[in-house]
Amino acid sequence: MAPLLPFEPVSCRGASCHAILNPYCRVDVRSKLWICPFCMQRNALPPQYADISETNLPAELIPNFTTVEYKLPRNLAPPPVFLFVLDTCIQEDELNTAKEYIIKSLALLPPEAFVGLITFGLNVHVHVLSEPECPKAYVLKGSKEYTVQRLAELLSIGSAGGRGIASSVRASAPNGYSGGQAALPEAAVGAARFLQPISECEFVLTSILEDLNKDSWPVASTHRPKRCTYTALSTAVGLLESCHAGFFARIELLVGGPCTVEPGKVVNLEVSDIMRSHSDIEKESAPFVKKALAAYESIASRAVNAGHTIDVWACSLDQVGLYEMKSCVDRTAGMFIMAESFDHPMFKRSFEMFFARDENDQLLLGAQASLDVLTSRELKVAGAIGPVASLNKSTACVSQELEIGIGGTSAWRICGIDPSTTLSIYFEIVNNHNQPIPDGQYRYVQFVTKYMHASGEYRQRVSTVAGRWTDGSNIAEISAGFDQEAAAVLLARMAVYRTENEESGDVMRWIDRMLIRLCARFAEYQKDSPESFALSPNFSLYPQFMFNLRRSQFLVVFNSSPDETAYYRSYLNRENTLNGLLMIQPTVMAYSLGTSPSPVLLDVSSIKPDRILLLDTFFYVIYFCGETIAEWRNAGYHEDPKHMNFKALLQAPKDDAASILEERFPFARYIESDQGGSQARFLLAKLNPSVNHHAAGDGYGTGESFIFTDDVSLEVFMEHLKKLSVSSQ
Repeated sequence: MAPLLPFEPVSCRGASCHAILNPYCRVDVRSKLWICPFCMQRNALPPQYADISETNLPAELIPNFTTVEYKLPRNLAPPPVFLFVLDTCIQEDELNTAKEYIIKSLALLPPEAFVGLITFGLNVHVHVLSEPECPKAYVLKGSKEYTVQRLAELLSIGSAGGRGIASSVRASAPNGYSGGQAALPEAAVGAARFLQPISECEFVLTSILEDLNKDSWPVASTHRPKRCTYTALSTAVGLLESCHAGFFARIELLVGGPCTVEPGKVVNLEVSDIMRSHSDIEKESAPFVKKALAAYESIASRAVNAGHTIDVWACSLDQVGLYEMKSCVDRTAGMFIMAESFDHPMFKRSFEMFFARDENDQLLLGAQASLDVLTSRELKVAGAIGPVASLNKSTACVSQELEIGIGGTSAWRICGIDPSTTLSIYFEIVNNHNQPIPDGQYRYVQFVTKYMHASGEYRQRVSTVAGRWTDGSNIAEISAGFDQEAAAVLLARMAVYRTENEESGDVMRWIDRMLIRLCARFAEYQKDSPESFALSPNFSLYPQFMFNLRRSQFLVVFNSSPDETAYYRSYLNRENTLNGLLMIQPTVMAYSLGTSPSPVLLDVSSIKPDRILLLDTFFYVIYFCGETIAEWRNAGYHEDPKHMNFKALLQAPKDDAASILEERFPFARYIESDQGGSQARFLLAKLNPSVNHHAAGDGYGTGESFIFTDDVSLEVFMEHLKKLSVSSQ
C-alpha cells in the first residue's frame, strides 16, 4: 500500500514539466539538488530535506515506493452529498422495496453526509427536508426543460429562506471543518432546505418516504406510465451544480421504466410500440434515439463541469433507456446497476455494497479527481479509455498524430473514483528514426491523480514507472516484457470504443489484422509452413483471448438489448485487468466425485454427465449439473445418509459461488441449470464449439455434448491464423 505523506509534494521547476520528486530522480545529497528525469532540470530540495543522506531518504525517494500518496495541507471539504432521485411510476411492492433501501442507506452513510430526495412520475417533486412539522415539495412540470437560472428562481436557491448548507456543514462536520478555501457558494443557503445532514433530517426523510405513494396519474391498460426521467435528472444536476459545484456529490437515480415524456423520451406511451433494438438503431428507424442521446449528453456535460457523479439503478424486466443515458454514467464515472426488479438480489446486495466503508470507517468513494500524465520526450500520450472526461490540456506530452479513445489532452477529469477504478492510457513512440534511441536508455511515465477523499481530505497520488528501450529487432527482450492479459484488455477496450463509430464487422476485421501482425512479428515459424508456427509462453494465450473477444457480448450484440450492451461495455471500460479478462474469457471449474475441484477448458468437451461445472463470467455465475448428476439429485440420493459424499459434491460449487458473489460488485446474477435445460444456454454460449451439430451428425462426439452453431471453433480459428501469419504475401 502506498505510504500517506502529510505534506505538499516537491515538483520540478521546469516551465512545461512540473514532474513530482520520485525514486528515479538523481539526487546530490551534498549539494541538496535533484535532477528531473523528464526534462533534466536541476532543482533545489526544500529546507525540510536538509537532513537527507544515502541512508536517510524521504519516502518518495525510496526505490520500493514508486507510488506514494500525499495528504495535502488544505481545509477539509464539506461532507459528501447524496441526492436520491426515485421513480414513483413502478408497482407498489417495487416502490416499497426501493423506499426501504433508501432508508437503509441512511444508516450506512456517515451521519454528517448530506442527503436530498427528488421523486418523479408525470411531474417532478423536489422535497423540502428542513421543515419537520409540515413536509413540503416543489412540483415542476415533467414535460418542460428548465435552465439552471430558472430552476434557481423556482426553488428560491440563494434566497434567504431556511438554514444554509454552509452553516449546517460547520455544525455537523468532524475534525473542525472551517470555511475559507472550502467555503460553499451563497446559493447553498436556499438549497439547504433540500439538502440536509442525515443527523438532522433522518426522521423527516424517513417519514416522507414512508408516506410516499405510487404516482397518482391514471394510466390506461394499453399505455406505459408517463415518466419524466430526463427532467428529474436535469433538476437534480441543476440543484447540485448551483450550490455544491466543485465538491463531493453523487446522484442516485432509481428508475423502473423508460422515459415516456419529452424531453429525453425513448419510447411512445403505447405498450404496442416496443423499445428500440440494435437493428433499429443501425437502420436509423428508432425515432427518439438521436434526440435522447443529445439530451442526456447535455446533462452529462453539466455534471462533468460541476464534478458530480450520476449512478443509475435500473430495475425492470424491459429496457429503461440505459443506452441513451450511458454518457451520464460513463462520463461522470458513475455506476450502472441493472436488475430485473428492486426485489432482486442484484439490486439489494449491490446497493448495500455500494455504501461499504474501509478499515477507518470511511466510504470507499472519492470525488473531484483528475489525472495528469507526464512522459519523457520519446513518448507521447495518445489518449485514455475509461470513465473520464477530457480537461483539454494540450502539453508537450500530447501526441499530434495518433488519437486513441479520449485524446488530444494529457489530463482528464474523473468525477467519481474508488479503489477499483481502472483507466487505460495509450502512448505513441515519436522518436526520430535518424536518431535511434540507445539500447538501455530509460523511458519514464508519471501518473498524478488528485482527488477528494471521503473524509474531506484533499489527496494526491503519484505513480512513476520506468522501462528500458531496446532495439526493435531484439524480439526476445521485447517478448519477455509482454503482458498478454493486460494487452488483451487494452485491445478489448479499444475495440469497444471503435464500435461507437464503426460497424462490428469492421471492428472484428481490425482485431484480426492486429492479431495477425503480432503473430507474424513475434511467433517462430518458417515461411509458408503453418506446421512450424509456435508462440512463446508470453504470447501463447493471446490468440484465444482474441477468439473469445470476437465471440463476446461486447462485439456480438445479437440477443442483447442496447441497454444490456451499454451496461456490459461500461464495466469493461472501468474494471481491472483480472475482471476485464474474466469478461472476455470466463473461467470454468469442474467438480466430480473422488477428485478435487479443478479448472477445465472453456470448451464443450468439458461437459460430462457425472460432472458439475461452475462458470464465472463476471456478470453471471452459473452452476451447471451434468445429466447423471441431475438424475441422482432428482432421485433424492443427496438426502440419503449413505450418500453424504454426493451431498457434499452438490454443495461445494454452491459454496464457491457464494464466495464469488460475496465479493463481486456489481452483484452477479446466479443461475442454476442442468444439462439439456433451458438455462444451459448461458453456459453453452460461452463455450468453444469444438464439437458442433455438423461434427455430431458425422458421428464425432458420440455420447458427448455438442453445440448447435455455425461459429468456427478455436482449432479452426488457430489454423487460419497460422496460415495467414506465416504467409509470404
